[in-house]
Amino acid sequence: MTAPLTWLYAPGDRPDVVGRALAAGADVVVVDLEDAVAPERKDYARSATAELLREPHHPTPVHVRVNALDTPWADTDLKTLAALPGVSGLRLPKVASPRDITDAVERTDTGDGGPPLYALLESALAIEHAYAIARAHPALRGISLGEADLRADLGVRCDAGLDWPRSRIVNAARAAALAPPPQSVHPDVRDLDGLAATCAHGRALGFVGRAAIHPRQLPIIERAYRPTPEEIEKAETIVRAAATNGSAQALPDGTFIDAAVVGEARRTLTLARRD
Repeated sequence: MTAPLTWLYAPGDRPDVVGRALAAGADVVVVDLEDAVAPERKDYARSATAELLREPHHPTPVHVRVNALDTPWADTDLKTLAALPGVSGLRLPKVASPRDITDAVERTDTGDGGPPLYALLESALAIEHAYAIARAHPALRGISLGEADLRADLGVRCDAGLDWPRSRIVNAARAAALAPPPQSVHPDVRDLDGLAATCAHGRALGFVGRAAIHPRQLPIIERAYRPTPEEIEKAETIVRAAATNGSAQALPDGTFIDAAVVGEARRTLTLARRD
């Protein structure tokens, strides 16, 4: 499968909900031990998640969002989950510095490496350190925003106030040779029009895919991030022309193409043909 487009969160203390999430059609299911779980249920959520992930094969890749590294649950989360065969990745909330990544690597090293790590940047300090975080360790495979916490930290009053941090992490991920980040969740599960509109905006900023908190959001995200028929046709024209005449040329409609344009066209076709 190519890069995921949908990442569906499910609370770790609700195995029934996790089971439904695994059958919902998301590209990745993220079992949440952090915000979705009350303090008194943290131990149960970890135990239930560990039981699930002792099995190596699931219909959908499973990531786990552990508790923040400075909490009393984090160390047990990391050490319990790191070696389980069903874990496809660990998502680290509230990462603020490169040291947070190297610390997590040390705590998840199983002797022959550890699971892939993904950092959630949720503060002004994290945004300032975005590129350094993205480059902190080869075990880090991706970065993304936690927009609710970031919004509160910045005191942002409207959605446009987050566009600079959004662009910042898209650029940091690219500069560090990581996959494009997925968008943060749209918190109103009934507002599908708003979800579609903000997905279109996120795609324009360079995000690829989005996290979801309800299965009904998945087809909206998938549709928003798949190339349109017009984009596919244009990409096919560019790739055919480059194969025939080289990458530096003008198309009949006047569009000039070069190696960068051809590369983007190939990425569009890869996304269009994803499983």
